[in-house]
Amino acid sequence: MPSPALFKKLVIVTDAWHPQVNGVVRTLGNTKAGLENMGITVELTTPDQFRSTPCPSYPEIQLALTTSRTVEKRIRDLAPDALHIATEGPLGWAARKAALRNQWQFTTAFHTRFPEYVNARTGVPVSWLYALFRKFHGASSAVLAPTQAIINDLQHWRFKNVVHWSRGVDHSIFYPRVEQTDMPRKANPIFIYVGRLAVEKNIQAFLDLDLPGEKWVAGEGPMEKDLKARYSNIRWIGVLPQSELAEVYSQADVFVFPSLTDTFGLVMVEAMACGLPVAAFPVPGPIDVVADSGAGALNDDLRQACLDCLDVPRQRALERAQVFTWANACQQFAQALVPMVRTVGNAGISAPVKGSEPATSR
Repeated sequence: MPSPALFKKLVIVTDAWHPQVNGVVRTLGNTKAGLENMGITVELTTPDQFRSTPCPSYPEIQLALTTSRTVEKRIRDLAPDALHIATEGPLGWAARKAALRNQWQFTTAFHTRFPEYVNARTGVPVSWLYALFRKFHGASSAVLAPTQAIINDLQHWRFKNVVHWSRGVDHSIFYPRVEQTDMPRKANPIFIYVGRLAVEKNIQAFLDLDLPGEKWVAGEGPMEKDLKARYSNIRWIGVLPQSELAEVYSQADVFVFPSLTDTFGLVMVEAMACGLPVAAFPVPGPIDVVADSGAGALNDDLRQACLDCLDVPRQRALERAQVFTWANACQQFAQALVPMVRTVGNAGISAPVKGSEPATSR
């Protein structure tokens, strides 16, 4: 694999970008900053650079209205050494088509378990959707996945060239904002959820729990209006800047992560960095992020996991969070990059790119 130093400029094509507020956007923003600290110029191709339309059933997300030729021209104008296609939305498919047409090598990433998300919303069989995603990623030189559990899942669905790309946390923002590292917890504990208010996040599994103390929720999404009407006893906080979010994390006692479909769960690491133990189901994401670190409790009984976390020292969560840094994650990302144009000898002649169409058999 070429050294990251050989890459001076990288283009990342992503359907997820500001003003969206989610883990993919935060991951790409921190990755861009980290790579630029390594001396790599990072140019983004995002929906705000094109005409767009709201995503059906999720209007907060804008879908770019463009063609592969337009995306190809933008990539050519930027003249990168490497190309990364981050998402499987309209921009991602357009960039993929342009890359295959020009025999450009590229990497992709599996950020989101869209097959499970779409299945939850529409009932379309997961196997059909993984076949589509396998085609999308099949031409990639490397499919970057955030945890070993997700790598195993993708390999089960016959994805090839899957490599590990972890995540980090900005410890200059997310740290305990209180002096006590082990405050009394059991008198009136605060259980908090941070994330999108959407069906795929399984948030009602948390809201329906019979727990002592208070429940706080920070986030927004398509279920927001309905959830606020149904659960009037919840403190609804909305979306906060990262520094304010760290303050809220630090006031709480347990971070509750009810999702069954996340690939990683960046909010878990942010919460742990602020001293919060994590209560979650033993599923991909938590089983790698929390693992057997003692920084939280994983249980098929989410209520019991929440109660068990009341006995977890905050120091355990802080120690686990130190494992995750953007410097390490960016190094992994850079090592996975490949030259966009493969040459033969010194003649500068493009060679066929492994994984070019047809890729449907993968």
